[in-house]
Amino acid sequence: MTQLQSALKGEITPEMKQVAAREGVTPEFVRQGIAGGTIVIPRNIRRQNISPAGIGTGLSTKVSASIGVYGNKGSISIETAKIKAAVAAGTDAIMDLSVSGDIDAMRKESLAAATTPVGTLPMYQAVAEAAQKHGSSVRMEVEELFEVIERQAADGVDFLALHCGTTMSIVERAKQEKRIDPLVSYGGSHLFGWMLYNKRENPLYEYYDRILEIARRYDVTVSIADGMRPGCLADSLDGAQVQELVVIGELVRRAREAGVQVMVKGPGHVPLNQLRATVTLQKSLCKGAPYFVFGPVVTDIAAGYDHISAAIGGAVSAWAGAEFICYVTASEHIGLPDAEQIREGVVAARIAAHAADLAKGHANAAEWDLALSRARKKLDWQKQIELAIDPERAEYMRKTRSDDTVAGCAMCGKYCAMDVVSKYLGTSKVTC
Repeated sequence: MTQLQSALKGEITPEMKQVAAREGVTPEFVRQGIAGGTIVIPRNIRRQNISPAGIGTGLSTKVSASIGVYGNKGSISIETAKIKAAVAAGTDAIMDLSVSGDIDAMRKESLAAATTPVGTLPMYQAVAEAAQKHGSSVRMEVEELFEVIERQAADGVDFLALHCGTTMSIVERAKQEKRIDPLVSYGGSHLFGWMLYNKRENPLYEYYDRILEIARRYDVTVSIADGMRPGCLADSLDGAQVQELVVIGELVRRAREAGVQVMVKGPGHVPLNQLRATVTLQKSLCKGAPYFVFGPVVTDIAAGYDHISAAIGGAVSAWAGAEFICYVTASEHIGLPDAEQIREGVVAARIAAHAADLAKGHANAAEWDLALSRARKKLDWQKQIELAIDPERAEYMRKTRSDDTVAGCAMCGKYCAMDVVSKYLGTSKVTC
């Protein structure tokens, strides 16, 4: 029985209890959210080494990090190191987006190395295997695609990203839109190519019930990805994107009726002034399904700094109602990230998530900030470092860029406002 089916029967599962304890809410609150489709707990029934995470309304905003073997220089050992870096930095989920090499082996390593939920995009493996077997991905057989979906679910993948809403009518609409960047989704582009070459409807849409049957059997959460997500600010909220979101809303309803947990993956390039409208539209059309946003980046000129652009977009999107942020690294649009950029990307996304949680009034988030503020007031450096979102970096900065002989803060030294005011008001004993 899936988490959704249990919730609809009024049953509270062990996973619901674990999520409730982590979030500081009641198990009944979690159960009601899952029953209503506004909360999901991605947890394949075959996963063992996992700490369940709840994603959705009323819970803290979650962050996902992406890894995956790509190209001749990629290796399982390098990507495993990235997983460890992401988990150490506090990611709530991992997405294995491998497109080459031994994809099966990499996925199994991802599931073993991560204690977080793990997601994949089956189309990546399906087109890679089709290209190797048939000489071209457009010759992929429908049964081969569904065999990959089944294989990944059977391995224990917790959520599957699938472009189920990218229909032939939307392909035709996209042709008329005259986009700057017609299609930037890797999986979506291969799917489009297959559809146009074979002159057939999207099999993920045509045989959607088969996907739901597989997902229900393993309690895999379906993450409906948007093949028409905008690849630049100028294309945001165009007709093709909105039309696809209407179709996705219908697929969300069907998934819930089938007892399958479902969330929606959102756009990547959105101007700041359109973020709230984008989230509001998704929430309305998809009846409150958790929204998994890719960043979003809020400017196209931040090459080399896209983790900052994405943190801005992620914070505003989560404040507007998105619940799950896919990080973006500094090397986005330029190259593949190394382990350090993975760590920085996770931390940037976590800052965005936390800022949004503060704005949404989450008590745990506010208490964390208050505790650090009190430590800062006392000039308790050790406590400040412990409470920092990245203690390792905070400690490094303190040791290498401050004067330990001065009691005040590193910026002001003996003129530290905290120190001066405390002495005059006698509010506390300054310690360093």
